[in-house]
Order: sequence, then structure tokens, then C-alpha cells
Amino acid sequence: MSTKTKIGILFGQENTFPQAFVDRVNEKQSQFPAEFVSIDQVEQSVPTDYAVIIDRISQDVPFYKAFLKNAALTGTAVINNPFWWSADEKFFNNALAVQLGVPVPKTILLPSKERPDDTNHNSFRNLQHMDWDRIFNHIGFPAFMKPHAGGGWKSVYKVDNPDQMFKAYDETAQLVMLYQEAIDFTDYFRCYCIGGKDVRIMPYEPRNPHHLRYAAQMQTTGDAGKKLLATMTDYVLKLNHGLGYDFNTVEFAVRDGIPIAIDFCNPAPDADIHSVGQENFEWVVEAAANMAIDRAKKAKKGQDNLTWGTFVRNSVTHLAPAQSKEVKAPKTEKEPKAEKPKKGKK
Repeated sequence: MSTKTKIGILFGQENTFPQAFVDRVNEKQSQFPAEFVSIDQVEQSVPTDYAVIIDRISQDVPFYKAFLKNAALTGTAVINNPFWWSADEKFFNNALAVQLGVPVPKTILLPSKERPDDTNHNSFRNLQHMDWDRIFNHIGFPAFMKPHAGGGWKSVYKVDNPDQMFKAYDETAQLVMLYQEAIDFTDYFRCYCIGGKDVRIMPYEPRNPHHLRYAAQMQTTGDAGKKLLATMTDYVLKLNHGLGYDFNTVEFAVRDGIPIAIDFCNPAPDADIHSVGQENFEWVVEAAANMAIDRAKKAKKGQDNLTWGTFVRNSVTHLAPAQSKEVKAPKTEKEPKAEKPKKGKK
């Protein structure tokens, strides 16, 4: 058991979720008082007082990301894992989903239209010219182009023909982009996954204004609707177990009865009462509070208390036998046992 005493939440401009989370954790128990994270001096390898920190902002503040990595190194259970979150991006997510058996849109990775700073043409000797005709034939139209890392619907383009695509591409500057087929959907859902086990499936309409996107109804009904909900729950758990996220949302567009995972790299998902609605808000506050309390109770002093996805854990497991074989001490020859003298016949 860890000697750390508190549960904290690190956040930015959001207002409703952080206070509700702190209040609910404190209502449910007193062993680990919850509060807004307070940072004064960050010194290398010096631990914090927090058993658990819920991270809602470090994707936008590099100082916070470095603080959280130091906290995690000294035993704090940071949610979500700051080491994995720093390395993750949407194209990898899609590639992993394919291996997990979760349907995703056809997707191509595009190099940045402009060269990154401090590079020149020699930096791209290995990069061939894009075969645009082949790409357009594979993806089709309409299509979406969006950053391979990032979120919040920033720099997202819907294009209906090559001219629109090239015009949009010209605006992307140094962003590495995904070029992805558009899914003509009959249902759309956003699904919370908290603690790798609690799933909340919410009808969602991404074409509505932001404050009305959760004002939607599920169109698939009856046995088909039950099957769809069960399939999405299975896919949500597979994706979050694979990635190792404790707090995430997965979006599905349903085409011909098949839920296709559109976006599942949302480790600081919207949890504002004014957008998600009262019922969804109460659910996420309760689930997050339960998860944080459970993680605080299970945290072990001075150890890694982070969640690592099956992709990372399996990679380490696969390496382990080879490593142990290399350092295995050579067998020593055993001395032969002395033979017992044979008894003579009577």
C-alpha cells in the first residue's frame, strides 16, 4: 500500500467536471482526500503527495506533461499514462485496431505539405512521390483529412474531389495528416470507457452544433440494436485494453449494421455537463470517482502504478525469454554419484 495520501485532478479551462469529481470522491470516502492538483516546485525524482492524478490538460501544457512523468516515476498512478499518451497518435491507433479485429475506415498517412523546420530536400531522400491517383481510387470520395495527432476537430477537412483535397492539403503546413474514407452512417455513437471496464454508449450527432451533439437518438432498434450495443461494448474494451487508457472515448459510425471505429484517441474527452447532458455527466463523475479511489487503494509505494496496454505488455513479454536466455548462466557439470558397492551373493 502506498503512503501517498491524496487524489488530485489536473485541468485547464473546463469548469463543471473537475469540481464535481473532487466533491464525489470526498463524499464516497475520506482515506484519500481529493483536491485540485497544486504544483509549486518540481524537482527530479522527488515524489508528490498524490496517490492518483487525473490528467485533463497536459496535452496542451508540456510543463505539466514533464511534471506528470516525474510523478509517475515516483509512484503516482497518473490517469492516463503520460508516457504512452506522449507516444500515441491516431494512425497507430488505426493500425492497432486492424490487428485487434475492430473495423476502421480505410486510411492513408500523408507527409506534411511543408518541410519541418531545420530540414531540407536531403532530409526526405527516402520519400517517394505520392501516387495520388492510386490513393484517390483506394479511399474514394467524399473523404476526410485530419491531423494524425491532435483532436478537438482542429484542421479537419471534408473533401469531395481531388481539387478540394489539394486545396485543403495546401493549408495544412507542417501537419502530418490522415487521409480517410468518409463513412455514410445510419447511427453514430460516442462511448466512454473508464477504468478499462465501465462503458457508457451515447448516441451522438457530429454534424450538429457542439452543444447539441449529444441530443440524438439511436436509430437501430430491436434485436439488431441489442447486437449493435454488445458489439460496440466489445470493441470499446478491446481498444482500450490494447492501448492502455483508463479514461477515453471511442466514436463509432454505423454502416450496414457494422460499427466502424472513427476516433479512439481521446484521453481527455469532453465531460462538461453543458455538452454531454445531465445523465451522462453524472455517470462519468461516478465512474471516474470509483476508478480513482480503487487505484489509490491499490497503488504500491515506489512502484510503477501506471496502466500499460496489452500492446506494450505483450511486446515486453515477447522480449523477456530472449533476454533471459542471453544472461542465463551456463550449466555446470554435476559430479557423478559414487557407485554403491555391489553386495556379494550369499
